[in-house]
Amino acid sequence: MFKNWGWLSNSDRHGDDSSQQTSSMGTDSVDEQLLDAYSQAVINVVEKVSPSVVNIDVQRRVRGRNRGFPTVQEVRGNGSGFIFTPDGYILTNSHVVESASQIQVTLSDGRSYDAEIIGDDPDTDLAVVRIHAPNLIAAPLGDSQSLRVGQLAIAIGHPYGFQTTVTTGVISALGRSFKSPSGKVIENIIQTDAALNPGNSGGPLVTSHGEVIGINTAVFMAAQGICFAIPINSAKNVIPSLMRHGKVRRGYIGIGGQNARISRRIALYHELSTDTGVFVMFVEPNSPADKAGLLEGDVIVGFNRQPLGSIDDLHSHLTPENIGVRSQLTILRRDRKLNLTIIPVGNG
Repeated sequence: MFKNWGWLSNSDRHGDDSSQQTSSMGTDSVDEQLLDAYSQAVINVVEKVSPSVVNIDVQRRVRGRNRGFPTVQEVRGNGSGFIFTPDGYILTNSHVVESASQIQVTLSDGRSYDAEIIGDDPDTDLAVVRIHAPNLIAAPLGDSQSLRVGQLAIAIGHPYGFQTTVTTGVISALGRSFKSPSGKVIENIIQTDAALNPGNSGGPLVTSHGEVIGINTAVFMAAQGICFAIPINSAKNVIPSLMRHGKVRRGYIGIGGQNARISRRIALYHELSTDTGVFVMFVEPNSPADKAGLLEGDVIVGFNRQPLGSIDDLHSHLTPENIGVRSQLTILRRDRKLNLTIIPVGNG
């Protein structure tokens, strides 16, 4: 009997091994297919967007002193950017082209052109430069308001005139903030773990569909590769002013905030047309917001009786036309909806 049971046991064991091998082979095949699909998606995006990504080489005159005598030294800098119109307008970081005495743009096909600064906004770390060249390909712009944490993100750069570099990751967080080179707080920043190589500042952060949803602007080396990008919707708000006036004159109310979701119950109770708003994280002393009575923890949901669902919406209302004009903020404070009078001031 032991022999019979042993034989049955051996037979079952062989059968189990066979099924496990088949299952393992099937799993490996599925994994390979998924990996191939992921790789192909990234390859398609790179082929679509990389012709629009450029290298930006900058020369700056830096003044100093040597043994008490004034000196002027030429210093070189480098970054990336991307073409956003077929007639040669390029978006990049303000810090990439800051104080530039000469700018040269190199395209992905190796062509090089002198460039001029059209507009510069240190407060958002964005700048527009232009080249005059034929057969340019513009990168499609997406909608950063529709981003979700966990979404695939692809960072593309063209550093130091070398071949296009690509890194991939996910959207790690939304609504971050940090100080711009001018000292102003940039809000609604995208955080991603798609690593930024040196010289990639100013390059595009794109979706799996090849749409630009951010401008790569910073990497904190001490923060384990955490990288940040300015949302493309914020860029869309400043590009017209940069192209028309060379700078951005905006209204200022003196708050730090982030996008926040409002519960459906509260939105229905207060008859709000949107379930999002701007959560007030801090209020600067003696600012228009402080004088209006805005408090930390308030949620801004309207401006001049127009629905307001995001920081980008708020910026779109802080136009030169509203500077010095009595305006109305609609806010939620705990369980109440209030209207506050505020007078935005200019940023200079």
